[in-house]
Amino acid sequence: MALLAYRDKHILSAQQLRKLSEHKYSCFSASLLDPLLQPWWNWLVAQTPLWLAPNLITIVGLILNVVTTLILICYSPNGVEAPPRWTCLLCALGLFIYQSLDSIDGKQARRTNTSSPLGELFDHGCDSISTVFVALSACISCQLGHYPNWLFFQCFCAIALFYCAHWQTYVSGTMRFGRIDVTEAQFSIIAIHLVSAALGPEIWLTKIPIVGLSWNYTILVFITFGYTLNIINFLKMFTQGGSGKNGSSVAGTSVLSPSIPLTLVVLPALMIAQKSPQNLFTEHASVYIMAFGMVAAKVTNKLVIAHMTKAEMEYLDWSLLGPSLLFLNQYFNCIVPEIWLLWFTLIWGTQDLLRYCAQVCLEICQHLRIDLFRIPYTPKGATQHPATASVSSQSNFGSSADKNGGSAHRKSKSKPH
Repeated sequence: MALLAYRDKHILSAQQLRKLSEHKYSCFSASLLDPLLQPWWNWLVAQTPLWLAPNLITIVGLILNVVTTLILICYSPNGVEAPPRWTCLLCALGLFIYQSLDSIDGKQARRTNTSSPLGELFDHGCDSISTVFVALSACISCQLGHYPNWLFFQCFCAIALFYCAHWQTYVSGTMRFGRIDVTEAQFSIIAIHLVSAALGPEIWLTKIPIVGLSWNYTILVFITFGYTLNIINFLKMFTQGGSGKNGSSVAGTSVLSPSIPLTLVVLPALMIAQKSPQNLFTEHASVYIMAFGMVAAKVTNKLVIAHMTKAEMEYLDWSLLGPSLLFLNQYFNCIVPEIWLLWFTLIWGTQDLLRYCAQVCLEICQHLRIDLFRIPYTPKGATQHPATASVSSQSNFGSSADKNGGSAHRKSKSKPH
């Protein structure tokens, strides 16, 4: 029955669709690297064909990022075995391509006059998935599997901070980026992959002279410092209050309400990992991170939709079925092998996320009368058909210049990945 949950009912109400049409993208950034990379992004988008849909650019980047990470995981599923150097180089290349494509999709939308709230939502949705794989690939590349607790901390901090960035947006109505934020984190991870490719992943386990700590501990210090800066910026939200009535969120709800879905993901993940009699996380780290990462991506997407439609967020979700079964199984002394339920959590969470995103995109496309991966395009010298011109006009909902002169389709640089 759950598999058919979206077939007979709409996810978005008529009021939410109306609010979505009125949504305007608002963003503030103090990023150090973004201004330096603008010439590269501007050149790249200038080489992009006008017929290429922005959402297609986004999804191609995500697929490359996911595939290169899965190759790395195949050689080092727990971050303990040293993966071949070429897999680290492949991850660096995949992340660079993803970062570049993720930076020009909004520019392409503005360039082709096809900006829409769907573009912003699709971009955030892809980023929510990418966060899981980027964080995991970085931990594997620097051999963090030798320290399972640190591996857990780093991956779930990345996932949680991405959620918190959208939590802050849900409260204030504006997405804010600090001086050291997503772009800086992405290039730091690219550097980690390149070092592993050049010197071998084993380099991270060697001791630093005099200090006596391994090099991957140094990486942990810098990443944790970046996390701390993001957390401080996030906590400022509570002192400033929300943009809604009486300091509430944009939907008029409590600024603390988004903490419930996040807690329902992170807390069970921590408890299950710590209490597993079969050392589930230590023995199957990558599967564990991906399984709970898909659940986190689902609730993050629901938070993004709640922000863009100014609606109250639902707390319970079908994606929590897998973690619930893992928790209950431990409560009853593991009557089912935990690894079976972990794979079920991954498969269930992945299909639930994909079905949900597909249904939401379908409903928005029907409402705005646009296509997801195709845009109206008239070759030079040809006359545009009136019907096509009408669709092009209708697809320009929510167009607003971003911090770099992009559009509402501009990327969500809101997490360390």
